[in-house]
Amino acid sequence: MKLVVQVKLLPDAATAEALRETLKLCNQAAGHASRRAHATGVKGKTALQRLVYDELKAMGLSAQPAIHCVRKVAGAYATLDQNLKAGNYGPHGSRRRTGVESTPVRFRKDAAQPFDDRSLSWQIDARTVSIWTVRGRLKRIAFACSAEQAAMLAAHRRGESDLVWRGGSFYLYATCDVPQSPEYIPDGFVGVDLGIANIATTSGGTVHCGNHVNQVRHRNRRLRQRLQSKGTKSAKRLLRHLSGREARFAADTNHRVSKSIVTEAQRTTRGIALEDLGGIRERVRLRKPQRVTLHSWSFAQLGSFIAYKAERAGVPVVHVDPRHTSQGCSACGHIDKRNRPDRATFRCTSCGFAEHADVNAARNIAARGAAGWAVSHAADDAA
Repeated sequence: MKLVVQVKLLPDAATAEALRETLKLCNQAAGHASRRAHATGVKGKTALQRLVYDELKAMGLSAQPAIHCVRKVAGAYATLDQNLKAGNYGPHGSRRRTGVESTPVRFRKDAAQPFDDRSLSWQIDARTVSIWTVRGRLKRIAFACSAEQAAMLAAHRRGESDLVWRGGSFYLYATCDVPQSPEYIPDGFVGVDLGIANIATTSGGTVHCGNHVNQVRHRNRRLRQRLQSKGTKSAKRLLRHLSGREARFAADTNHRVSKSIVTEAQRTTRGIALEDLGGIRERVRLRKPQRVTLHSWSFAQLGSFIAYKAERAGVPVVHVDPRHTSQGCSACGHIDKRNRPDRATFRCTSCGFAEHADVNAARNIAARGAAGWAVSHAADDAA
């Protein structure tokens, strides 16, 4: 499986300026190649390279950066074509789609640029890199990373690394091809109920409370409203900073929650059962305050974090139908809206079983996960 390791570069002032100039030139070259591709209709990687390679070299790029600029442009147009086919820019003839189709793909002056091993080399023990720039090859640029990241880079780094300018600092994103652990046969399943008041609740009774998360989101939402009403340049600058900070906060929270869930499943040799939440934002009907909260949290990200951490650890993961998991009794199976007298309480109107509502839902998810696993593997064994 492929993982991305992010390390922070620690360049001096002169080196940082050279890196900025390099990103700027590479993206100017990508913009030129994009305009040529749009004008000629030549958007394939090989054909576009034949068309613009000499022109990019004349702009000051060496061979490998020029080739990577072409690949970046070809990849951008391939992604655009897929989005157009999927209807993500509206139907044929719509104003938005026409605007996208009539304009070349553009690249920010500080957009990420890929480098391969010919133009970027790693000295992991020394925590330095050597990289091609418009001022020549710069050596012994220090970088910071943890011991775990360094070990992963040394053992599993493969292919290209991206030079990224973000938040006033330079980073390298390196792709590592990490072998996944063999998947074991689970001894039951940990059901995971995702929610708003509680981010995640497991069938074992572990509740990852969302109180602090919701407080932070509400505070940021109020601050965004004030800044948007001001509309000054400084307010817009702070809005961009706030957006990045909240995204990092969400990702960090999801990483912590997903790690805890996968560790619990691995320790008890169980699998993980998750709700299939595809289209949740279109399915559920909530009051306006809850709607804002639902749309502002990345449930898909949390699910993907659980999935890739589980895959790396060899923990089986299944997705189950989420219908009636919150209204069904995990003891007798009786389904009734009246089983939920309030948000936090489950009390079965048939057998009298009572439990925290999210824990009850997680147990239903775990039972469906076990049943789904048994059915799918019975079919595999029969085949």
